[in-house]
Order: sequence, then structure tokens, then C-alpha cells
Amino acid sequence: MERYQEIERSIIKKFRKDIWRMFTKAINDYELIKENDKIMVCISGGKDSFLMAKCFEELKKHGKIHFDVHYVAMDPGYTKTNTQKIVENAQVLNINLEIFKSDIFAVATSLNKDNPCYMCARMRRGSLYSKAEELGCNKIALGHHFDDVIETTLLSMFYGAEIKTMLPKLHSDNFKGLELIRPLYLVKEDAIKAWQRYNKLEFLNCACPYFDSHDNENTGKRIAMKNLIKKLREEHKNIDNNIFTSLNNINLNCILGYKKDGKYKSFLDDYEMKD
Repeated sequence: MERYQEIERSIIKKFRKDIWRMFTKAINDYELIKENDKIMVCISGGKDSFLMAKCFEELKKHGKIHFDVHYVAMDPGYTKTNTQKIVENAQVLNINLEIFKSDIFAVATSLNKDNPCYMCARMRRGSLYSKAEELGCNKIALGHHFDDVIETTLLSMFYGAEIKTMLPKLHSDNFKGLELIRPLYLVKEDAIKAWQRYNKLEFLNCACPYFDSHDNENTGKRIAMKNLIKKLREEHKNIDNNIFTSLNNINLNCILGYKKDGKYKSFLDDYEMKD
């Protein structure tokens, strides 16, 4: 058996409960894939996106829904070493990967040398949507996982003063007919790390040259959320599950107010009517 076949087998055998079932559960529960979809699977070079790509390959083999998939990695200005690492991992995992180049790192840094991250993120997303259109895809798959959802929720509360989260799918505002999906939505990061260790795989952690010489405030905040959840989990092992479940169990009778489609509604708006 080839190494890539052993890696594939580990997903549906050893990690069936924590990875494969959670992957297919998200696909089914959130209706992420429909018949004849054309999906562009985005690979950043890290463990999450490469695992997602292999899960898609397994779904193509064993799933009941017919869909087409393109595996794509954008090179926004990586070093040759990092780009080569992505290529090598694609070969190890037997993924037919297309790499397309852009100059996003250089442009974003020239626009804001002190903090190019916001501009970089916007440009990267736009570039991916454009590539999906070029390929004739109607969906873009990103490798965000369960822990990303929890951390994003807490970041919004602690630093953004609002309650919102990362959704499993959403329509693009600027690219008509394109939809973003997150198939690893229910897969926990610890399971992904265990899969990586078990198969002795080495992936990129961060290929951004900006982090080589700067401390990033947003990354620091996300690490703080990781550490907070880890500490809380020592006292309550299901704390992350409870946070996630609460996002699907909001009691509108017991909140001060909420926004929908840009309009705010206060609990006072119909308070007297309940008297």
C-alpha cells in the first residue's frame, strides 16, 4: 500500500469518529454540497486545508452526491522554500494541486507597512473568488475548523463588543452565484493534530513573511482565546461544546437587543405589549 493510501485509510478507519464522521455530519447538517456542485478546495499549506482536501477525495469515492472538485493553492508571495513544501506535501498526499501566483503580500505591505493583515485578507479572498469564477466553480471550500468557530465567537465578544460567529456557509456579496463553505466546521483541532502526528506529516504553520519580523495583535488575541478555552476546559471538559451549542440556542426573550440585516431591535420595542 502506498503511503498516501495509508493516510487516506487512517481518515476513514482510525479517525473515523473524530474526523470523518464530523466532516460528513457538517456536509449533511448544513447542506454544504449539492448534486453537480463544482467546488474549489483552497489549500493554504497547513494541516487543516490538506486534511480537508483528503476528506473531499474520500467523499468523491464513497459519497452518494456527484460533484466536481478542483484543488487550488494561491501563492501570494511565499518564499521558494514554503512553496516547495506545499508542492511536496501535495505529492505525498497524492493531491492534484494547481498553484497560481499573485503579488498580494507585496501590495498589501506597500499599502500599509505597519499592519498589512487586513488588506492582505481582503485581497486574498477576492483573488480566490476570481479564481473560482475562472474555473467555473460555484463553491469555495476553506479549512476553518471547530476551534476557529469558538475562538472567533469569543474574539467578537471580547474585542468587537458583539455576538457573532463564523458560519458554515455563506453567499458572496461581491461575486454572484459563489458560495463559501467550511466542511471542517465540526472537526476539532486536536483531532487534526492527532491525524498529522499519526501519519508523520509536516505542514506549514504560517507562510506569511510579515510574521518573521513582527508581532501581530490579532494573532496574539486568538492565541489568548486558545489559552483561555484550554484553561476553562480543565474545569469543565465540555466548555467548548457548550459555547458552540449556545450559538444554536439563542433565547431572544432574554437578550437586550439584536441586529438583523443592519436593523437593531431592542427588548424595549415590545416590552409593554407583554404586560
